[in-house]
Amino acid sequence: MVEALALLLALQVAGEVLARVAGLPVPGPVIGMIMLFVLLLRVPRLLDVVDGVALQLLRHLSLFFVPAAVGIMTYGERLSREWLPIAVALVVSTWIALAVGAWVMQLLAPRADREGRP
Repeated sequence: MVEALALLLALQVAGEVLARVAGLPVPGPVIGMIMLFVLLLRVPRLLDVVDGVALQLLRHLSLFFVPAAVGIMTYGERLSREWLPIAVALVVSTWIALAVGAWVMQLLAPRADREGRP
């Protein structure tokens, strides 16, 4: 379990360093997750190592929302003043994410049909 947690944290730190050094607009943990995905594709036996820790983290996923809740309580006054731009940004970004997801699905669905996959 220690090795898997160390691997996950190392990839998160590597992603953070890469994001800051390269000036990427993507959060470091997202880059670390992409690096983990590529690593698992290259070395499939690592899945057994990471699997247990990942399941434990997912079981306690609700704890990761505590910092967001604290932020809402801390900046409640500012949120009440700037609710309109925040709401517009949330709605627009949600629609963009849905549109991109649908577009990717349309691109991949015909390929899956040709290959005989469900």
